[in-house]
Amino acid sequence: MKYFLIPLPFILFSLIQHCSGQVPAQDKAVRYQQERMVYLQWDKNKFEPKAGFLSLNPYYWLTWGLFHPSYHKKDLRPLSATGPQTQRLALVGVMNTTDNKYNLQSDTVRNTALSEIANQTGLVSDVDPLWQLYYKNELKPVLNNSMASILAGLSPQVSTKLVAEGLYGWYKNELDMLKERVDAAHSTTMDRGARILAYHRYLMEYRRLAGVWAIRTSSAQTTINMAAQQQKLQAGQVVVSNWTPQTDIQIAKQVLQHLQ
Repeated sequence: MKYFLIPLPFILFSLIQHCSGQVPAQDKAVRYQQERMVYLQWDKNKFEPKAGFLSLNPYYWLTWGLFHPSYHKKDLRPLSATGPQTQRLALVGVMNTTDNKYNLQSDTVRNTALSEIANQTGLVSDVDPLWQLYYKNELKPVLNNSMASILAGLSPQVSTKLVAEGLYGWYKNELDMLKERVDAAHSTTMDRGARILAYHRYLMEYRRLAGVWAIRTSSAQTTINMAAQQQKLQAGQVVVSNWTPQTDIQIAKQVLQHLQ
């Protein structure tokens, strides 16, 4: 056992001496090739091995002369002016520019489409400024019509007469039909200009209809007053003053004096 363990330190010592005697290899040809292909210029004077005196270097002929005579004459760097990497990067730049133009055009088409949708759809017509500020308030009697709103401000006698004669039913029916048309224009997909014109047209129709209703209510009130006067006359409750032809003459003179 002692005979096998004694040589072990001598073997380890010899291995350490052998390892410490190695030095890194310095091959200029490999280093120049790496520099050329990575970041330095294509220097024709840095091709190893060189031709030597009278071009008699055999390593030159083995490396370049026989197998690659024209290798050093052409720039093969990927990042050279005409290198494949430079061409690829240039192509990528051109494609990015084209993509940006397509994206810009697509965004323009998208924004235009959204603008047209917002301009025509009935889903957002409720937030239209012109509707909110004017037509919604002007058409409120049509949109929110009811018996209370229609007969508001009228005396009970007039209201009863309008309902009994069917005038209220006629006016309510006209308002309901006009409301359906306003709601259709408000919710249907159409151009905003056409929608505003429809609002204006229905508003004019409502004003004409409201004018007719005002005339009917006024006529009803006048009819009720005349009927009341007639009943008073028939009941002898009206006192008629004595009349003479001189009375008309005096009234005419008073009118003429007032005009002067």
